[in-house]
Amino acid sequence: MQSFLPLLAVLAGYLVGSLSFAVIVSRAMGLSDPRTFGSKNPGATNVLRSGSKAAAILTLLLDAAKGWLPVMLVKWYGSAYGLGDGTMALVGLAAFLGHVFPVFFKFAGGKGVATALGVLLGFSGWLGLAVALIWLLMAAVFRFSSLASITAALLAPVVYVLGNGGLWMMSKSVALSVAVMSLFLLYRHAENINRLIKGTESRLGKKADAGLVTHAPAHGPAKHGHRHPPRSDQKSHPKGDQP
Repeated sequence: MQSFLPLLAVLAGYLVGSLSFAVIVSRAMGLSDPRTFGSKNPGATNVLRSGSKAAAILTLLLDAAKGWLPVMLVKWYGSAYGLGDGTMALVGLAAFLGHVFPVFFKFAGGKGVATALGVLLGFSGWLGLAVALIWLLMAAVFRFSSLASITAALLAPVVYVLGNGGLWMMSKSVALSVAVMSLFLLYRHAENINRLIKGTESRLGKKADAGLVTHAPAHGPAKHGHRHPPRSDQKSHPKGDQP
């Protein structure tokens, strides 16, 4: 039975990661499904386009928590069941992949920035903090959320290797997990990279286009507190999403 415990832990990590909180929080708060408007990405940024900052913040925190918690559970209790760094690394990667390809939502998930950060914080609080600071610095200087995420993804494996022997002891399995997450993050940001090259990517703080702003119908306010996505006859230009 103990030989199956690593597999069960990885499966549990994936299932936790598959909880798409952008959709769950939106439904719970009476908002439109984030997969039906804006960029259609189930992430905190698209939830923000519904007009609810509270829903976006809650989505961000929960998406990060679902990456952090599975890793920490293995850290806290895994040694008693023979679960080491290899299982911890796989559980973190599984939680991240669950967000990107959620089994509960037809494998159509978000880009994974917040969940990846949660996983890194689980691996090492200092590692997560360092990568978060890279994101914040790039976002503050260049005002592109996508560029900040791409840079943080590229540098995360480098930071982990360089910090070996100082703030943490490097594990090869954890290093591989971080590298795989970074590659997936770059893949998920392919459209953002294309828009950055073309100069059409939207900056942080830029007011959403009229087609992306959700309005109540002209004949009256939305019923039951629901907000509505833009009409199909409105032109919209998807923006770079995080997470």
